[in-house]
Amino acid sequence: MATFDIELVGKVGSMALVNKKWGDVDYNVIAHISRQLRPGYIWVTSGATEIGRIDYIRRTGHELKGAYTDVKSDYAAQGQAILMESYRRYVDPKYSIRQILVEHQHFNDDAKAESLKQLLLRCPSQNAIPIVNYNDPLSNEEIVKTELQVLMQRKKHVVHCADNDETAAQIADLVKCKHLLIYTSTDGIYRVPGDPTTLIPEIKGKDAYELVDAISECQKLCEGSSREGAAGARAKLEYVKAPAQNGTRVYIASPKYDIADVLSGEAPCTRIFIA
Repeated sequence: MATFDIELVGKVGSMALVNKKWGDVDYNVIAHISRQLRPGYIWVTSGATEIGRIDYIRRTGHELKGAYTDVKSDYAAQGQAILMESYRRYVDPKYSIRQILVEHQHFNDDAKAESLKQLLLRCPSQNAIPIVNYNDPLSNEEIVKTELQVLMQRKKHVVHCADNDETAAQIADLVKCKHLLIYTSTDGIYRVPGDPTTLIPEIKGKDAYELVDAISECQKLCEGSSREGAAGARAKLEYVKAPAQNGTRVYIASPKYDIADVLSGEAPCTRIFIA
């Protein structure tokens, strides 16, 4: 029987936290998620850049102008404060929350990875919940690209952290958690992109090798589609292979469902596991 130090690593994307119709932060979603968080959970959150953009426009009446990377960094820096304040507002006050900003180097460097791991593993015993985000304000795309190219010359496997789906999967692999929950804009992985009636409820295998083969077969269903988001589903499945091989049970689900209901099987989702 496998043992796990962390019960759950969860991730929510930007689009779940922003209501496009209102052009505003969806505090109902943040509140709903925050009230479910507790020690033993690690929460990876997107949303800083878009939330910062909304806040800036509200205060000035216009968008920032300039190079894309500069504007993204400035919005993310502004949004981080709002995002963390929002989680702090709704998480049970008896729990501490801790903001942890990561970059690709924290997974590609063994010493930094171990330091990050120990920081995360200390949290449950200290009654604290880590809130993790990629460090967008200080992540220059050209610099990162150069750093990754250098790393690839001497390492077989290099972590990019292209988005927070990958970040969550890397953290799940690092701490060997029991559950990995990826909240997304759909109820899970569909056999036919865009058709909820074709939800794949389970992807499983009798061992790690068979499970990876089953995941790869499902990835083929995401190929050849121009539908926005199809590439995202394929990427999600690639990212979760490593933690799934370690025995972590993976769930891809919609944030409209409670965490407990997803984990118990009461909510529709795609579950990925070694049977």
